[in-house]
Amino acid sequence: MAVVGASRRPGAIGRQVVANLVESGFQGPVYPVNSKSDVVLSMPTYPTVSKIPGPVDLAVLCVPAPEVVKVARECGKKGVKGLVVITAGFKEIGGEGERREAELREVARHYGMRIVGPNCMGVINTEPDVCLDASFAATRTPAGAVAMVSQSGALGEAILADASAAGLGVSMFASVGNRADVTAADLIEYWADIDSVRIVLLYVESLGDPAKFVEVARRVGRTKPILAVKSGRSAAGAAAAGSHTGSVAGADVAADTLFQQCGVLRVESFREMFALAAALLHQRLPQGPRIAVVTNAGGPGILATDALDGAGLEVPELTPRTKAALVRALPVEASVRNPVDLIASADAERYRRALRLVVRDPNVDALIVLFVSPIMIDAEAVAAAIVEEAATDKPLLVCLMGRQRGREAQELLRRSGVPVFRYPEDAARTMRSLCRRARMLERESKPLPRLRVDRDAAAAVLDRAAPGWLAVEDAEAVLAAYGVPFAPSRRVTTPGDAVGASHELGFPVVLKAEARSLVHKSELHAVVNGLRNGDEVYRAAEDLRRRLARRFRGLRLLVQKRAPGHREILIGMTRDPRYGPLFAVGLGGTHVEVLRDVAFRIAPLDGGDPAEMFAQLKGAPLLGRFRGDPPADVALACEIVLRLQRLVLDFPLIEEVEINPFILAEPGGESLAVDARLRLQG
Repeated sequence: MAVVGASRRPGAIGRQVVANLVESGFQGPVYPVNSKSDVVLSMPTYPTVSKIPGPVDLAVLCVPAPEVVKVARECGKKGVKGLVVITAGFKEIGGEGERREAELREVARHYGMRIVGPNCMGVINTEPDVCLDASFAATRTPAGAVAMVSQSGALGEAILADASAAGLGVSMFASVGNRADVTAADLIEYWADIDSVRIVLLYVESLGDPAKFVEVARRVGRTKPILAVKSGRSAAGAAAAGSHTGSVAGADVAADTLFQQCGVLRVESFREMFALAAALLHQRLPQGPRIAVVTNAGGPGILATDALDGAGLEVPELTPRTKAALVRALPVEASVRNPVDLIASADAERYRRALRLVVRDPNVDALIVLFVSPIMIDAEAVAAAIVEEAATDKPLLVCLMGRQRGREAQELLRRSGVPVFRYPEDAARTMRSLCRRARMLERESKPLPRLRVDRDAAAAVLDRAAPGWLAVEDAEAVLAAYGVPFAPSRRVTTPGDAVGASHELGFPVVLKAEARSLVHKSELHAVVNGLRNGDEVYRAAEDLRRRLARRFRGLRLLVQKRAPGHREILIGMTRDPRYGPLFAVGLGGTHVEVLRDVAFRIAPLDGGDPAEMFAQLKGAPLLGRFRGDPPADVALACEIVLRLQRLVLDFPLIEEVEINPFILAEPGGESLAVDARLRLQG
């Protein structure tokens, strides 16, 4: 190890890095490099890296930013294979910093070096044969089973301190800073084969190469849970999107969707992350969403029940047999319904009797146990009873709100691998994440169906199209080439021609105004439904031309046969600049932006993703049998989503596309698109 920029000055980063390497018990030689001092922390220094007599595997750079590239080049000539660049003043400041970072990356590439940073806090490895703390962290990190990545150096210190306070030992830690080279995906891939790492924790602000992250996280996440806190939930610009899909796909949707698809458990806070990590390390995953609550206080029991319900979990009825046994085991004042209320006088023995029964109930997949300690009850004894009776294959979380020997109780529970929470809501959120993890592991990827498309026909239209929104008939032609069925229609310019087209198509018909810049027709009352004769068509056509012809150049009229289906849906795609094609499905029509009942996925979708998207909608029951209506042909809708994916992957210039509404008939019926928009990159 070489520390370039090692310092004698108290408080200097170069001094702290050397001190941490020594105090952590690093199992190799440490070479301080300082051209102005002979000794740093009682260790002889070297004026340059080239003067170090032995080989150097890793160099930590703490020199001023203008000197970093020169020092990196010296390291490359020395044969150093890894750099940890603590120094700031690179891409994060723009201008000269960006150019400096590009030059640093080129030097590393030339010499075959890997870079962590720049603008980072360093790296830590607590494995006994390494004992490496190449950081300026003030916290001494206990060894453990967690690997951590922080994109922020400033937050890295707090993350390490809080993880230690939460009882989580760390196997490895890396602050990646600007990610000039090494990314979170690289580290996750490396940790896949490290036995001491059982869980990976991430703090990220952006993901660098999303495609690589998805591939690595999907593969590694099957065996090692990956938890993430991601900042940057809001951004301006969604309101400027031209289609419904763009306007409902906010800045954070893509990241959330990406994490969901690749099995990463995204959490809201570091506190939630550490609690979940402890639960995943020590508890089994629940076999289902049915949670029993055992408490000695009614209020916390109600809070826990509400929180579980709000998290989408169930608080089921216990079996009659369990309730009958509880009646015999508990005082008459106790409640044997779920949540089971043992009342305030419950001691260790009462908890023991109740848990022995509840934990074996076949209607229960997991337990949350609450204990508010009255002054006359020994909390540590209650904790011991909880540990002994809940030692089954069902996960257990404890909410401890007592003071009487509360610290001893908490320590006993944690030593036994039982996560402890202060409030029921926190326990409920962790239980929800455990259930999410269980569902993720149950999911198996489904192959894509074989789809027949006419790529040449679509290319013929797109090759002659200008950037921006395509003419409606061109958008329809492209989509039809990829198997999207449209309702029969005719485009005309006069009311008389509209009447003639209506008779040709057959009544009833729909009349629409069309122009390249007319995107949201409903807002301008540019769609007239249910026209049943020529007179109605003529009057409607006259009205549309009178109101809109001056505002929209090249206005035309579309006469369309009314689609026979009974459910409107939206299917769309917007190309996120960071994550690629983002697909959306929802209940269609004009209210999608208000209701925001939309499900998203990022490409590539597998054969099972579209069905999961439709099932995720709050309005999903409307697509089944509902109040006398037959079910909608969701299987066809899923196929259309996959056809849309094929289209946008074949033609990367497609920036945004939307089919809204696509009117679904019952299975086997005639489901048809009646409007579509498509935009090419400018």
